[in-house]
Amino acid sequence: MSAIILWGAGTARTLRPIWMAEELGLAYTLHPISPRTGETQTPAFTALTRKQKVPFFESDAVRLSESLAICRYMQGAFPASGWPVPQDGIAQAKEDEWCAYIYGEIDETALSVIRRHEDLHDIYGAAPEAAASARAYLDRHFAVIDAHLADCETLLESGFGLADLLLVSCLDWAGFHKCALPAHLAAYRTRHARRPAYKKAMKINYAAFLEGRDGDA
Repeated sequence: MSAIILWGAGTARTLRPIWMAEELGLAYTLHPISPRTGETQTPAFTALTRKQKVPFFESDAVRLSESLAICRYMQGAFPASGWPVPQDGIAQAKEDEWCAYIYGEIDETALSVIRRHEDLHDIYGAAPEAAASARAYLDRHFAVIDAHLADCETLLESGFGLADLLLVSCLDWAGFHKCALPAHLAAYRTRHARRPAYKKAMKINYAAFLEGRDGDA
């Protein structure tokens, strides 16, 4: 198997490829650099990606940024027993539908706006109205997903897969911002947070935070 190198740790987005690697049982080397410490702006990392963003993936000649693209590539390139991969155009389109919806509406349009104008207001500027609007928008789309999960345990009939991994990472992110989850969505998050690969990935991704917290205790 090709050597896998992952760059980035400490955020909801860097969790995703680490979690995917753990679900697939892959060996990988992690460089746990953070997005706002200057580590992504070094000449060495900039030579890998001029975007200067994490997560970032390397395996042989394949280099990828963007958490969703990385995870999709990994599940196709390194298939594992028990992990569902779309087998036809319709199945792929249904997975794409959920992933695009979660990434576009939950991650980028809502959670990123909240983070920028609350946590990172010193960089992007404080904008209480924008953050409040993003929270209301998040509630609206959480209600859509909650209704879907009223009678199913995963987003797709094929079982826990890429779309679920993406969604759970967003639910954790929402929890960090103290955003309330509707009942079915909360139960869904609790259920899938029991996955061994999730627990391991969380410890790896947030190791620096956990060490700091333990040191303060």
